[in-house]
Parts: sequence; structure tokens; C-alpha cells
Amino acid sequence: MIEATAQLLQKQGYAGTGLAEILAVSGAPRGSMYFHFPNGKEQLACEALRASGETWKTRIAEVALGITDPGEAVAAVCTMLGDELEASAWELGCPIATVALEAAGASEAIRETCAAHFAGWETIVATRLRDAGFDEATAGAAATVAVSSIEGALLLARVYRSRAPLERIAIALRAQLTATRP
Repeated sequence: MIEATAQLLQKQGYAGTGLAEILAVSGAPRGSMYFHFPNGKEQLACEALRASGETWKTRIAEVALGITDPGEAVAAVCTMLGDELEASAWELGCPIATVALEAAGASEAIRETCAAHFAGWETIVATRLRDAGFDEATAGAAATVAVSSIEGALLLARVYRSRAPLERIAIALRAQLTATRP
């Protein structure tokens, strides 16, 4: 159920994903839904967001593994994200963003889950930047800029059905990181 929910949320958001559809895609019986998730769809969505967010961060970390130059790492991540988005026919961007935009204002549990994902991603980037010699404040600010920029570029790429926004943001972030590198 968690995997099916994660896929549906990534593609069509929280409001567009119904319990009947989750059960149909997962093949799970209706009774198991409330047995495993007594708080219903909101609880299941939070678990699915956590799981897909961790998978997302792991894939990003794997792409950047071994790349010591922060600008090159950002470019590699943007290329991978563009490849995945294009391969999905522009339907599957960030597994968290679609839900964050529509449901974070209506559900505190979903907002907290989305916030934890983005904070975790920023922490990973900031840590990599500190390891590359950036001071704490610069690393934190650059991590926020990088995550925000990549998320925005993913949204634009999905809407434009073009990887160009990701390519442009990779160039801009690489230049910024090169210019501010100690």
C-alpha cells in the first residue's frame, strides 16, 4: 500500500488519489488499510511520503557519491533528475513537491512530513558543502538555494515538458558554487 500510494501521490497529488484507487493499485483488501493505518489516508500518505522521500534522497546521494566538486555534483543530480522526469513522460517529478503544494496547508501531519524531507535534503547538501570547505553559514545558505532552485526547475521542467530548466539551474548553481568556493 505504501509503494502504491507513493506512486499515485507523486503522479497526481493528495486530492487526486483516492482510497479505492490505492487499494486497486496495491491489490490490498479494504480491511487491511485501516488495520495498518488506523488514521486513514493521511497516515498512509505520510508513510508513503517518508518512504519515497528516503528513496529519492538515496538516489541523489548515489549520483553525487565520489564527485568532490560541488558544482559537478549538482550538475550530475540535475542530469539524473531530468533523465527520470523525461523518461516518465514528464509526469513524475519530486515525490514530495506535488503533495506539499496542495496538502501542506490543510494537514499539519503532511506539512511536517514534507518539511522533514526538504530539511533532510538541505542537510545532506550543506554537509557536502562543509566537507568541501564551505563555512557553516555559506553551506546552509547555498543548500537552501540549491534545493529550492532544483525543486523549482523540476516544476518548470514538468510544466514545459522540457529538461531545459534543470540544465539552466545546473549551470547557475555550478557558477554560484564555483564563485563562492573557499
